[in-house]
Amino acid sequence: MNLTLTLREAAVVPVLTIEQVKDAVPLARALVAGGINVLEITLRTAAALDAMKAITAEVEGAVVAAGTVLNQKDAERAATHGARFAFSPGATPALLRSKILPLVPGVATASDVMAGLAEGYALFKLFPAVAVGGIATLKAFSGPFADVCFCPTGGIDAANAAEFLALKNVVAVGGSWLAPAPLIREGRWDEITQLARASSAGNGSRPA
Repeated sequence: MNLTLTLREAAVVPVLTIEQVKDAVPLARALVAGGINVLEITLRTAAALDAMKAITAEVEGAVVAAGTVLNQKDAERAATHGARFAFSPGATPALLRSKILPLVPGVATASDVMAGLAEGYALFKLFPAVAVGGIATLKAFSGPFADVCFCPTGGIDAANAAEFLALKNVVAVGGSWLAPAPLIREGRWDEITQLARASSAGNGSRPA
């Protein structure tokens, strides 16, 4: 899997915290129906792994990524439950060297990027994006790290996603606004599809 190409084509990645396995398949179907097919399932709940497995088995077109991967054990569990790749909020040396799943390691500083580059990475998750400078940080990184790409997450929403996607070194953005917790709890799948459609339709501002 070419992660850079996969994320560039996706443009917007919903960051999903699934509390109940029963919500996983209808949620994924709602997002795919709205044009969003790369889904980050965070490992923050007891339901996360079974949710990945259910989506992988039942939702055609969905590409499942594991989020909040903190160590190799997380990566192993995610891989056995259908995850195609992983996002981490940061990156330890052990995680950077792990080959269990293709990884988008988290970075917040130039030193983090350099550590990843030394291990052969050129695609990173800027996290928490807005808190560490957002647009200004990404523009600053484009100088010394001209060949590096980012998927910023953390503080991204419908109001600022297009501004991030307009940057040449941003291949995609991640955020939870596509599937707010109240809509998931109440099973308002049509509204989630509408949010997905609005986001997938609004990505024409990115550079060629």
